Amino acid sequence: MSVVKDTFLHSLDLFFAKFKPLRYRKGEIILRAGEAPPGVLYLKRGFVRLYSISKQGEELTLIIFKPGDFFPIMWAINNMPNNYFLESMTFCEICRVPRAVFLAFIRDNPDVLYEMTKRIMIRFAGLLSRMEYLVFGNAYAKVASILAICAERFGRREKEGILVEVPLTHSDIATLVGVTRETASVEIKKIERKGLIAHKGRLLFVKNLRGLKRESLLDTL
Repeated sequence: MSVVKDTFLHSLDLFFAKFKPLRYRKGEIILRAGEAPPGVLYLKRGFVRLYSISKQGEELTLIIFKPGDFFPIMWAINNMPNNYFLESMTFCEICRVPRAVFLAFIRDNPDVLYEMTKRIMIRFAGLLSRMEYLVFGNAYAKVASILAICAERFGRREKEGILVEVPLTHSDIATLVGVTRETASVEIKKIERKGLIAHKGRLLFVKNLRGLKRESLLDTL
């Protein structure tokens, strides 16, 4: 981690440490679509997914948050209504701060605001890429793409590959790319048979990220 990122996270940790952390069990709903957020939430531990539900009851995961992220950012900055669900994917510790206090903090700390804006732009670029492969890709390419993206965003490099530290089930992967769980499972098995991925316990292990990208749409985006 760079010195700039270290300083950014340290500043956030110091600020949010003033507020008592809230704890959520795996699978617990943190915020529902249509609810007014109780404040700006800062993720200290665990993973949280932001998702929408269609009228037919289908889920689409839009973002997975990791420690150091805060949300709902559109409400925090622009006071836009919350239209998404937030759910803990693991045990989570989250600090909550009143919106006005958070806004005063970033106004008084332009370096934090700058780093925060960079993160938002990186995430926006990722969402644009996902939109492309959701429209243009087949199921196999979609699954390969999201596995590669998760390896880069949540992975820890080890001697023989990359361990994805967020526990992703086949259902989680399906909701990330807009396919059924059964379809996701079939495509994951194909990728496993090619020797590109494996599992270590409940975690995904990417054995060949370059090869995984060749199977995906990421080489063409």
